[in-house]
Amino acid sequence: MKQQQSSTEILGQARRIVVKVGSSLVTNEGRGLDEAAIGEWCRQLALLERGLDGQGRREMVMVSSGSIAEGMKRLGWTRRPHEVNKLQAAAAVGQMGLAQMYESKLREHGLRSAQVLLTHADLADRERYLNARSTLLTLLQHEVLPVINENDTVVTDEIKVGDNDTLGALVANLIEADLLVILTDQRGLFTADPRRDPGAEFVHEARAGDPALERMAGGAGSAIGKGGMLTKIVAARRAAGSGASTVIAWGREPDALLRLARGENIGTLLVAPTHKTQARKQWIADHLQLRGTVVVDDGAAAKLRREGKSLLPVGMTHVEGRFSRGDVIAIHDTAGQELARGLANYSSSEARLLCRQPSSEIKARLGYAGEPEMVHRDNLVLTRPLPA
Repeated sequence: MKQQQSSTEILGQARRIVVKVGSSLVTNEGRGLDEAAIGEWCRQLALLERGLDGQGRREMVMVSSGSIAEGMKRLGWTRRPHEVNKLQAAAAVGQMGLAQMYESKLREHGLRSAQVLLTHADLADRERYLNARSTLLTLLQHEVLPVINENDTVVTDEIKVGDNDTLGALVANLIEADLLVILTDQRGLFTADPRRDPGAEFVHEARAGDPALERMAGGAGSAIGKGGMLTKIVAARRAAGSGASTVIAWGREPDALLRLARGENIGTLLVAPTHKTQARKQWIADHLQLRGTVVVDDGAAAKLRREGKSLLPVGMTHVEGRFSRGDVIAIHDTAGQELARGLANYSSSEARLLCRQPSSEIKARLGYAGEPEMVHRDNLVLTRPLPA
């Protein structure tokens, strides 16, 4: 059995990191965008993204609150409105300043950035989820740092994520990050509210998802943001589902991101109880309804089972059922036995056109150049073991 990683290993070996900063930090408790603080985070992000800290290049993603708070300041509003149209107007105004600030500060350190606005609907719909994932991974591949926020200009109760702690966790799951860092105006998690209980003890490390943590957290956040410690604990539990550990740390701790990347355990580390790959493949194997089936020939079956290969269209013989891109499908051998399950890169109607076709023919058959695989090996789990 693999030995459990130490906190130093978890932090120091994280290569893909999502950093979330809250409204009270970004806007200096609502007084407007804190240029110095944002500039300092961007300096650290750039060093990590470009590998200039001497520890090798990281892939960094920023999830930043602050658009509504900045919009309120620009509009001269002293109280957060309740009306949806006013909140959306504030977000629209504030988002301009927020994006401009990150773009200019990251550019000072030679790093390109991109603004990405998401809603829960983008992540709940499987096709839009995959499109968002592809966009983010492409940006990371080209060394562009995504700055993500909820799209508050159009969001409604039906499609909102609710808070950026949750959004940070969803993004960590979306791109299969190694680590989620939540920078907040608190040092981390205590066993009780230290403002009320002088006996409260600081929690340096715990297991993400432990029910005791939510009982410790309780309470609301600042007057500027919507989240509190409880939302951060729940976000850590959510991120752990895809194997990402979470750190909750004070956002004004000197060189916080650089120190974490070196393996220094500042703040509260909430360790994911399962390995990333295991968590993802368990999710595919056990928790999703199967929409259809692809039958493969003996050669493809052998490559899947013995070599851990992806499923290519050339190995498919026929398709059963109706499914969309991103649905979980079964993969059967010619005897009708299930070999594996995985996430389809093409719909059932497209898959029928691709049966027995080499990947080089995908564009000619479908009219666009998609993924070369029907199911990528990273999104595939074997369900029938090899015979002894």
